[in-house]
Amino acid sequence: MGEFELISHYFAAAPCAQGGEGVALGIGDDCALLDIPAGEQLAISTDTLVAGVHFPAVCDPLLLGQRALAVAVSDLAAMGATAIGFTLALTLPQVGPDWLEGFADGLGRMARRCGISLIGGDTTRGPLSITVTVFGRVPADQALRRSGARPGDLLCVGGDLGNAAGALPLVLGEREAIDEVAGPLLEHYWSPLPQLQLGQRLRGLATAALDISDGLLADCGHIAKASGVALQVNLAQVPVSGALQALLGHEGALHAALTGGDDYVLAFTVPEAALATLGAGVHVIGHVLEGQGVTLRDPQGRDITPQQRGYQHFRETP
Repeated sequence: MGEFELISHYFAAAPCAQGGEGVALGIGDDCALLDIPAGEQLAISTDTLVAGVHFPAVCDPLLLGQRALAVAVSDLAAMGATAIGFTLALTLPQVGPDWLEGFADGLGRMARRCGISLIGGDTTRGPLSITVTVFGRVPADQALRRSGARPGDLLCVGGDLGNAAGALPLVLGEREAIDEVAGPLLEHYWSPLPQLQLGQRLRGLATAALDISDGLLADCGHIAKASGVALQVNLAQVPVSGALQALLGHEGALHAALTGGDDYVLAFTVPEAALATLGAGVHVIGHVLEGQGVTLRDPQGRDITPQQRGYQHFRETP
């Protein structure tokens, strides 16, 4: 099967590629065309996932399709954007019909959950990698950014942390757990649901925001640096799930929550007066202070900030 037959059979004919609100022209021409309402801005983000780095080289293609799209759409949530469309650049070592059917199915399932349409892309031969570019829209001057946190704001997250980090040894076959424990953790790893609705609710309320992909402490450092402030995280307020504690114990769960990646939960700062309007599922975990950097405090107020704060590509090792 050639490139164009592959695209036509597995992707162009998929339900998620049949257009949607904001898509004037999808797959089939040299470019897609998007309609952006007056007074709104286009939000764009790209994520690349590489076999052996971001996911096991051998894994369920349906789950991989879900995950590949979800992690990209999460960036739209972090900006408070409404999802419109996405492109897919897929590099394959070989064309396997069963693999492609599963991947396309997973991609389509996540696209439906996120309300986003496949509008174009490319395929080529090589080591397995997946690049997804997402497009969204947000009212002018209302996009959430990392640079507005102010002393006195509360530091919050949109849900439990550390589940994906806890799931990783299960994904890699390094550990086993009963279904009641493994199920929720694996669901979060393979099918993280971007917090699009929360991001949109944060417009005009949050002073800074991002999605947690490299670990809570590491990603909070981005807000602190961009905003020119200090963030204090209170260990006792960090939310962890019962499944994660059952797998790793309380201390192990907290370590995963603080430094593990792939949560795709929003972290944000808001004035205290705005907290009541955000609804259930939002957890206050700290404060914004004068100064710089991120510190972790135990229940007695002692500084217990770990040296390792999260994952970084290209980190130099001794």
